[in-house]
Amino acid sequence: QVQLVESGGGLVQAGGSLRLSCAASGSILRINAMNWYRRAPGEERELVASITSGGNTYYKDSVKGRFTISRDNAKNTVYLQMNSLKPEDTAVYYCNADLFSPLSRVRNWWGQGTQVTVSS
Repeated sequence: QVQLVESGGGLVQAGGSLRLSCAASGSILRINAMNWYRRAPGEERELVASITSGGNTYYKDSVKGRFTISRDNAKNTVYLQMNSLKPEDTAVYYCNADLFSPLSRVRNWWGQGTQVTVSS
């Protein structure tokens, strides 16, 4: 099967930085878009950033200029560099990938989530 494993969350003061990583493993033929979502307490899950296999990116307006998404296709890994963090960035961050696996018809895979907490 396929697994997405995130790492890099934690507690940081406002203005600080964190780097999230998400590695996809298992039987994978191709990965299309890789995405970072987040869910704050009491809020809906929202798309934070996305990157295509060709490197095209999308950012939620509130993180533009502060967050950078990147990927290493050879390692099936996506990163989210988060700078100038604000308390409102506090959430559980989830990695998501649209991929093809020869062992499953499932296209949309999710990581387990990693907590990011920004203190004021």
